[in-house]
Amino acid sequence: MTVFRIREAADLLGVSDDTLRRWIEQGRIASGTDDSGRATVDGADLAGFLASAESGRHDPVTRGTSARNRFVGIVTHVQSDPVMSHVEMRSGPHRVVSLMSTEAVRELGLEVGSLATATVKATAVVVETPSGRSAV
Repeated sequence: MTVFRIREAADLLGVSDDTLRRWIEQGRIASGTDDSGRATVDGADLAGFLASAESGRHDPVTRGTSARNRFVGIVTHVQSDPVMSHVEMRSGPHRVVSLMSTEAVRELGLEVGSLATATVKATAVVVETPSGRSAV
């Protein structure tokens, strides 16, 4: 399962580290610790929070690209059959839905709680994952 450090989770929510830590203390979202003792948020818990809450409007994309219609967010739902899959993401206030091959879902390692980017060009939505990040 994908796990996010507090800074990463806060960026995805569009809030400060302090705000996210307050929400954790208030019990609004669960947290854990990694092997180094740093606070973390489980990707599935973050996905559930995003699916049920109004999220921030901050877009944490930090790499250059010519694509302008990009939505960085958390996968909140994956429904697959042997050939096709229905993938939903939350990106700030946006819900993004994509239909793609189940093979692509497997290759990208998409699951509830995964960090992903939806790139929209014409009528096609392409979902990417950052290189070097995989589910643990």
